[in-house]
Amino acid sequence: MPELPDITVYIEAIGRRAAGHVVRSARLLSLFVLRTVDPPLSELEGKRVVGAERIGKRIVIALEGDLFLVVHLMIAGRFRWLAPGKKPPGRISLFALGFDHGTLLLTEAGTKRRASLHLVRGRASLRQFDRGGLDVFAATEQEFAQRLRSENHTLKRSLTDPRLFDGIGNAYSDEILHRARLSPLKLTGKMGDAEVARLFSATRATLGEWTERLRAQVSDGFPEKVTAFREGMAVHGRYREPCPDCGAPVQRIRYADNETNYCARCQTEGRLLADRALSRLLREDWPRSIDELV
Repeated sequence: MPELPDITVYIEAIGRRAAGHVVRSARLLSLFVLRTVDPPLSELEGKRVVGAERIGKRIVIALEGDLFLVVHLMIAGRFRWLAPGKKPPGRISLFALGFDHGTLLLTEAGTKRRASLHLVRGRASLRQFDRGGLDVFAATEQEFAQRLRSENHTLKRSLTDPRLFDGIGNAYSDEILHRARLSPLKLTGKMGDAEVARLFSATRATLGEWTERLRAQVSDGFPEKVTAFREGMAVHGRYREPCPDCGAPVQRIRYADNETNYCARCQTEGRLLADRALSRLLREDWPRSIDELV
């Protein structure tokens, strides 16, 4: 699922392409993506795009007439920019916003239709999409600490909870925790002040640096390769590959459709965190430390 750095770069690219331009057509290419009926999509036609903004992991396109197009990409949703006259790919296309100079296209890979599109009127209507997560770039360290300790969960769960923090998902939470040298399973209620300060710094630095990296990659173009697995990530998606800091093989915890990656040497004092499926299979043969494993 695209997270804060990817969403930020999408918003900037959409703003460069669409802001100030009039919508010539609004075509629904898949019935499943639209979650509202009033106002109708036809009201977009003839309206000028005012700008683009973010609510958590949602992208909001503002238009004249106090209209707001709200898109949640979920896991496989993506935006594309098509040159004039280029037809959208049939099977993955969900919605097309046409301009004189091109088309903003919403797509979704796979067969599961999870991406969503809402059209609402009035800025007050946007409140329903705000999960209340803290914007770490607008927050002080004290506000971050208060939010972190407001519920006693694992760090992984707390960082990815949209009610607690804004725009952080599975990928960047792994990177943040590796940078902060903290276990993904450490409970927030047991965090010391120094650990909280380290986590606050790592969160802002990780999200900020990756936003700048993605901006540099896109430049004045449009994001083409939005993925949770990036070259240059320290641990996310790098199971069994060497940690860039200590060289130990990156470990993982798998649950449902998600996977947490971490470095045992850097984050858990060498202890291996039990992966339910693998530890159940190996039982007493499950290694307890990174040294037993390597």
